[in-house]
Amino acid sequence: MEWADGQLSITLNFGNFLQLTDDPLYFDAYLQSLQVAAISTFCCLLIGYPLAWAVAHSKPSTRNILLLLVILPSWTSFLIRVYAWMGILKNNGVLNNFLQWLGVIDQPLTILHTNLAVYIGIVYAYVPFMVLPIYTALIRIDYSLVEAALDLGARPLKTFFTVIVPLTKGGIIAGSMLVFIPAVGEFVIPELLGGPDSIMIGRVLWQEFFNNRDWPVASAVAIIMLLLLIVPIMWFHKHQQKSVGEHG
Repeated sequence: MEWADGQLSITLNFGNFLQLTDDPLYFDAYLQSLQVAAISTFCCLLIGYPLAWAVAHSKPSTRNILLLLVILPSWTSFLIRVYAWMGILKNNGVLNNFLQWLGVIDQPLTILHTNLAVYIGIVYAYVPFMVLPIYTALIRIDYSLVEAALDLGARPLKTFFTVIVPLTKGGIIAGSMLVFIPAVGEFVIPELLGGPDSIMIGRVLWQEFFNNRDWPVASAVAIIMLLLLIVPIMWFHKHQQKSVGEHG
């Protein structure tokens, strides 16, 4: 796709895809995007499952309030929330001032414009998308199966991993897809919270399209990213069909 003489021309050219193999920047960006998305998804699962469990096992009178607290940050502009984290994580921000006040640190920690800040931002932004599917799966569990396992002598921890987790596998997979897929192409969080080492494919795509005005290469970058995301989407679709078949 090229813009010339005031007209948009679209031609099929694989040279733009070959150009991506010549520059290691693109490979590193894809690899780092997948790595950041995978680690962020795992962190969201570690945080989101206990939150979903707490909401699902709360009193019915307070359950709706807890659900509201989970989704309440999403009512605020995404950009404003990211800017708020900039104020929290900067050298003279809320977090460093609080840690210095406690006497934990003597000098401010450098958190903003690092990969750690990117992880914090992504986990904060997407953890509600992990909580809600798992919560839905938890409230649908037949807890007579849990009671049966306990009556047969299974310990609570073993019951959790052998009974509850398999029964909520659908919610875990759905939540993981809702976090992983948008995290791969995330642009705003790496741009504002990350540093020069936070080279994710969303930033590269933005630079090629808007800064370099290299639309053919930007299109190739976007197509490769979509092809990478097709794999987990097809896997999730296959799992859903299998689950429907088992319960059908």
